[in-house]
Amino acid sequence: MVANLEMKFCSACGATVELRIPVDDNRLRHICTACGIIHYQNPKMVIGSIPVWDDKVLLCRRAIEPRYGFWTLPGGFMENGESTSQAAIRETLEEAQARIEIEGLYSMYSLPYVNQVHMLFRARLLDLDFGPGEESLEVKLFSEAEIPWDELAFRPVRYSLEHYYTERRSGTFSVHLGELDPPTRSL
Repeated sequence: MVANLEMKFCSACGATVELRIPVDDNRLRHICTACGIIHYQNPKMVIGSIPVWDDKVLLCRRAIEPRYGFWTLPGGFMENGESTSQAAIRETLEEAQARIEIEGLYSMYSLPYVNQVHMLFRARLLDLDFGPGEESLEVKLFSEAEIPWDELAFRPVRYSLEHYYTERRSGTFSVHLGELDPPTRSL
C-alpha cells in the first residue's frame, strides 16, 4: 500500500492535520485537529488518446518533466467537472492542437506506486491541422515502423501502442487492463 501524501494544514480552516483512521474507515486519513474535516487523497486520472490518421499515430515530444524530450501520446490529468472522453479531447487539443473524435476506451493501467490511473482512448483525427502545444516540443504522425520505441516516455503508452498495432492488423480492438509495478532500473 502506498502511503498518503504529506499534508500539514487543513485547506478549509488552516489548522494542523493529523493522520488517523476515521470511524467507519480502515485507512489513515489527514483529519483537521480543529474543524474535523477528513481530507481524502485519491489517485490522479491521467487521460489521453491514440489519435490516428490512416495508418499513422500522432505523438508529441514532451516539453516538460517528467521525461522531457521523450515521445508520448497526447494526455494529461483529468480536470474536475469533465468526463474521461472530454479530458482526452481537451488534452489532445492542448498538447497537439489536434481535433479528434473518440472511438472508444482502449487501455487502462493502474500505477499504484505513483497513485495514478492511465486511460487511453482510440481516436480519429478530424483533420491534419495540428502542431505543438505549450507542453510539446514537436508533434508528428508515425507509422508503426517509424515510432521511436526506445524514446517513448511512459510504459502505458508503449504497451497501448504495441497492442494497438497488433490489433490493427486483425481489425478487432479490445480494451486492455493492467496494473504496473514500479519500473526496475537496469544498470
